[in-house]
Amino acid sequence: MAIVRLKKLTFCGLIEDKVRILDQLQTMGELHLIRLNPSRRSREREVGRQSERVIQALRYLNNCPNKRHQAKHGKAFNIDQVVDQAVKLKDKARELTDRFDSLQKRIKELEPWGNFNLPETGLLAAQRLWFYIIPKKMMKQLDSCSLVWQTVYQNNLFCYVVVISETEPPEHGLPVARTHTGSVPLSTLQDQCNEVELNLEDLQAQRESLTRWIALLTLHFNETLNQDALKQAQTLTRDDAGVFAVQGWLPEKHLDRYLQFAEKQGLALLVEDPAPDDKPPTQLENPTQFGGGEDLVEFYQTPHYQGWDPSLMVFFSFSLFFAIIMSDAGYATVFAGILAFKWRSLGADLKGRRIRVLAATTIILSIIWGILCGSYFGYGPKPNSPLEALKLFDLNDFDGMMRFSIAVGVVHIAMANLIKAWQLRTSSQALAPIGWIGMVTGGFCYWIAMEQDSDLLRTAGQTGLGLGALLLLLFSSERPLRRWSDGFWRLLDGIESLVNITKLFGDVLSYMRLFALGLAGASLAVTFNNLAEQVFHSLPGPGLFLSILILLLGHALNLLLCVLSGLVHGLRLNFIEFYNWSVSDEGYPFKAFSKKGVH
Repeated sequence: MAIVRLKKLTFCGLIEDKVRILDQLQTMGELHLIRLNPSRRSREREVGRQSERVIQALRYLNNCPNKRHQAKHGKAFNIDQVVDQAVKLKDKARELTDRFDSLQKRIKELEPWGNFNLPETGLLAAQRLWFYIIPKKMMKQLDSCSLVWQTVYQNNLFCYVVVISETEPPEHGLPVARTHTGSVPLSTLQDQCNEVELNLEDLQAQRESLTRWIALLTLHFNETLNQDALKQAQTLTRDDAGVFAVQGWLPEKHLDRYLQFAEKQGLALLVEDPAPDDKPPTQLENPTQFGGGEDLVEFYQTPHYQGWDPSLMVFFSFSLFFAIIMSDAGYATVFAGILAFKWRSLGADLKGRRIRVLAATTIILSIIWGILCGSYFGYGPKPNSPLEALKLFDLNDFDGMMRFSIAVGVVHIAMANLIKAWQLRTSSQALAPIGWIGMVTGGFCYWIAMEQDSDLLRTAGQTGLGLGALLLLLFSSERPLRRWSDGFWRLLDGIESLVNITKLFGDVLSYMRLFALGLAGASLAVTFNNLAEQVFHSLPGPGLFLSILILLLGHALNLLLCVLSGLVHGLRLNFIEFYNWSVSDEGYPFKAFSKKGVH
């Protein structure tokens, strides 16, 4: 639930030890390397391509329809040789396939003309052959043509006409432009096509032979990634006068280990705090049970190093918004069953364990909210039942649900500004987010007071709006106060900031989508239920089957729409409305220089 604090480390050593030191740093796996030599950027793009070639080879071999038995021992296995052969085969096969397709197209075009050789110039008394494909409906236009011509083939649509003339006939002489047949005879093209087809079969046989190495290629893939990463790391160092320097960002908690490493290897080590002009990467640190929020945050935008980690806030607010949008305990129970079925498989890795905790939290909140709304696959609880006693919200109470949705938006945006104020706590600008809190809560109280005619809420709303506007006017500016004119400019900056009132109003109203989407899902569920009941009563016998079919398909469709709406709009309200008021700057993720597949 925090951004890890980093130190900037600079190692210096002898150039002959460079590769060995980098390999050991990669094994330690906790350093984010910094480029010290910008001139090597082009070289970095050139190295480290072997892993890409391995991926190409694996894809090409895995797509082979017929595979050989997998080799289990690597005595005769050379990964570079196998990859090189597979990539060359792939390129050669693509080239021959393109050639084969081109020949097939050319043969299809020439078949109507038949197999012929164009006569050499001068053999026909200086006459030459000109070829035309003329639509049948235009053939009458040749009756008035003075040229010598002959139809050599025709089908339902076209006539294939050969004209004999010393020079190319004028454009107006025939109804269409001439066709280019080329100088290669049809028989030669067919021979070439057969030869290419045989070559493709030979390549396919070689491809099938190489498929025996798929398992070993996959096994050694991480090793190739590590070698590429090590080669790229060598381009990031600064080398001069027999000495190299490598620099990187390191989490503070690992500092002692690297101090011992530098001392043991005889390296000079400089440890620094991030300077004001530095741009360290961002590494988020969250407990496993809340790691799903971190995954959601990194999916959209990595926070700035000097910012804050919104993972916990996004974790719970996304779960709550998803629950409100679904608004049905029955649907949530279906998802609970699916999650229970996939629970063990999701626990196979860290990301899966994070996802299942996030999903479980979302489902629990969805069930609770569905019970509070009294919705179970579109049906309500029976009168005087325990479930009816738990029903506190009515989705058909438009005014009440609208007030609730806007209240959720007010609280969410107020919390965003409260967090922003805490981030600016060392500056007088921290009072500006407090002013926005006053504006949003004051406006909400005043709106409720107008509906319920409450003097207390009206007074609270007017007070919040007044104090909020005053704080925004006085403390929104970043301009330092050094002379009397600065006060005037700060006041103008404050007036300019009040323009964001429209933005605040729009963001709060955006939370009405929670009510709208929840109502839409509930209405569709009720509609499918009513339709199934009508079919059941109107068609005795087959009506039972049709009504069950309507219920299954209708609720499955509605469930899918609810999930899509919950995902899209649940994330949107966090990443757009909430981020607008709390997360301003974007950072870039911390990428440890480490060996893949090593635990």
